[in-house]
Amino acid sequence: MIIAVAGGKGGCGKTTVAVNMALSLASKKSVQIADCDVEEPNVHLLIKHKLLWEKPVSLFSPQFNMDKCTLCGNCVKFCQYHAIVKVPNKILFFQELCHGCEGCAFVCPHEAVERGEKIIGVVRGGVSENGILKLVYGLLSIGEPRAPPLIEAVRKSCNSDTDVTIIDAPPGTSCPVIASIKGVDHVVLVTEPTPMGLHDLKLIVNVVRKMGLSFSVVVNKAGLGDDKVYSFCKNENIPIVLEVPYERRISELYSRGIPLVEVMSTWREKFVECFELISEAVKGG
Repeated sequence: MIIAVAGGKGGCGKTTVAVNMALSLASKKSVQIADCDVEEPNVHLLIKHKLLWEKPVSLFSPQFNMDKCTLCGNCVKFCQYHAIVKVPNKILFFQELCHGCEGCAFVCPHEAVERGEKIIGVVRGGVSENGILKLVYGLLSIGEPRAPPLIEAVRKSCNSDTDVTIIDAPPGTSCPVIASIKGVDHVVLVTEPTPMGLHDLKLIVNVVRKMGLSFSVVVNKAGLGDDKVYSFCKNENIPIVLEVPYERRISELYSRGIPLVEVMSTWREKFVECFELISEAVKGG
C-alpha cells in the first residue's frame, strides 16, 4: 500500500504525521518512507539513520552544434516552453526554461541538437539505526526549478516489495504535489483548524477529487482555532482519521527533532489505529 501525506499549507504537520506513522508501523510491517519534498527535505532530520547510497539525477540538456545547424527554426517552433530562441546567425538556449523532453533533437533534420545532461539533484537512501525502516529522499540542486523529475526519481527508487510506502509530499497544489501523489492508494490530507488551514484544505481536496484518489483528513494542532474545518469535513463527507492536539510537549519534541511516538508510546497506538482506518477506506474503494 502506498500512502501519500499531503496538505495545501506549508508547516501544517505533514512530516510529523508521515514520520510518526512510519515509525509506528515499522515494528509490525515492512515500511519505507519517501521524502518527496525535494526542495526542503526534512524526514532524514527526524529519523536517525545510516546513509547507504546516493545517486545523481540528470535531465537531457541540448547542445547545439552550430557547424551542422542551418537555423531552420524547427527546434524553436517545437519548444512549448520557449527555451530556444533564434536570433540572427545563432540559437539562444535558456536552460532554466527547458523541461528536458528531447523534442528539439527529434525534430532537427540535420542532427545539430546533440545530447547533453544537467544534474538537477540527488536521491539518497538509507535505513533507520534499528534497521526496521527504509528511507529515501531527494535533494534538489540549488537554483534548480524542476522538482517533478527528481520526485519521480525518488518514487522509482522505492522498493516495491515493502508492505507500506509512506510518501511525505511537498506543500501546495502544484506540479510537485501532483508528481508525489499520482497513483497512490490513499492520500492523507493534513490541516489545522485555522482560516488558512481550511482555505488550503479546500484547494487540495479539489485536487485529489479531480485525480480520483481515496483520501482522508488529519487535523493537526487541534484546539488551536475554530470548528470550521470539522464542519467542512462533515458537510463534504470527508473522514477525519486522527487529531493531534495543540500541545507544548508535542511542539517541543518536534523542535528537538524527536518523533513523538519515541517518547509518548500512546501515540504509537493512535497512529496504528489511523493506518487501520485508512486500510479500511482503501479496501472499501
